[in-house]
Amino acid sequence: MSDRFEQLVEGLKERPSVDRLIPESELVEKLRRSEETGNPLRIKLGIDPSAPHLTLGHSIPLKKMRQFQDLGHTGVLVVGDFTRRIGDPSGRSSTRALMTQEDIEKNMSTYVEQAFKILDPERTEIRYNSEWLGKLTFADVISLTAKYTVARMLERDDFAKRFAGNLPISVLEFLYPLAQAYDSVAIQADVELGGADQLFNLLVGRDIQREYGQEPQAIMTVPLLIGTDGVRSMSQTVGNYVGIGESPSEMYGKILSIPDDLLHEYFFQLTDLDMSEADALIASSPRDAKRRLALEIVAHYHDEKLALAAQEEFDRIHIQHARPSDVPQVKIDRELLKDGNVIWVISLLQGSGLVKSRSEAKRLITQGGVRVNEERITSPDLELPFEPPMLIQVGKRSFAEAI
Repeated sequence: MSDRFEQLVEGLKERPSVDRLIPESELVEKLRRSEETGNPLRIKLGIDPSAPHLTLGHSIPLKKMRQFQDLGHTGVLVVGDFTRRIGDPSGRSSTRALMTQEDIEKNMSTYVEQAFKILDPERTEIRYNSEWLGKLTFADVISLTAKYTVARMLERDDFAKRFAGNLPISVLEFLYPLAQAYDSVAIQADVELGGADQLFNLLVGRDIQREYGQEPQAIMTVPLLIGTDGVRSMSQTVGNYVGIGESPSEMYGKILSIPDDLLHEYFFQLTDLDMSEADALIASSPRDAKRRLALEIVAHYHDEKLALAAQEEFDRIHIQHARPSDVPQVKIDRELLKDGNVIWVISLLQGSGLVKSRSEAKRLITQGGVRVNEERITSPDLELPFEPPMLIQVGKRSFAEAI
């Protein structure tokens, strides 16, 4: 019969699920030693500040960190402000574009508030890896690179494919796994969490910790959550995400857009609802299951009252075809008007702030995603009489009133 610490690990492997645990025996021993000494384990999770929202995909390792916190351990959230300047090559067939420090700081500004929707603030350290990586001298970097071989680096699947295909791999990209591994040395991580695509980087962390005389971290990876498109992993770059800091109505509408075949996984990974109840609901009515899923998730990140209000607003717009209850008003620059008090529909869309460019406006019109005063716009060349207020709708959930 397994002892209590083995049972604890089994519990940690459950909902949300774990993809890999390496090695399980070391985690059991770390938990046992932690209780004997009274020293909490340090549970590391790296966050890439590529975009302003943490997503439901991020919520899975964050929930796993919260489970460790509930057992008395310390979560260390490492914001990769320094490593993002390198760019994580995980799963990529080409070199990743670099980000400016200004863009990184803008995205980082909201991370703490979003993370604390899940984590226990009393048991969380927020660290930025520029704290230590920014202080390394060139001699320090040479010493770090000497601790890992090119042959080992080329064992990484995406590097191996690019090397075999004669595609470029910059030396800079080789530094990313080493820099992430050094994060584990700097914070003395006992356990590192990450998505399944991060396994190689996390394993490098174990090796580098040994090289610096530390006990290697245990590794726990979680499955990647498929995004709202039903095809690719949830990603802000792709645009198939639900942000945990988004408004209740935005979250609700996005969740209702997921394909039916994602319902079981979303209920299992993202909610605490009993799965026998969830599966029965899915089998009976996928539509009703999505509405329940959306309510569960929005209520978790906001509250039940706001979740119900988001559902009512969605029904009002998409079922009753009524005007949204709260539409922002935007004053249109009168210089956009032509003789006869008419306005080009592209200028109207840009002036409303609902599109970023003329090309985006034209694309949305071609796709049938634009309405003005509830009439679908079919031509990007259309000129309309400017008669404010004018209700503009882009897509299913974006509205503005031009005045």
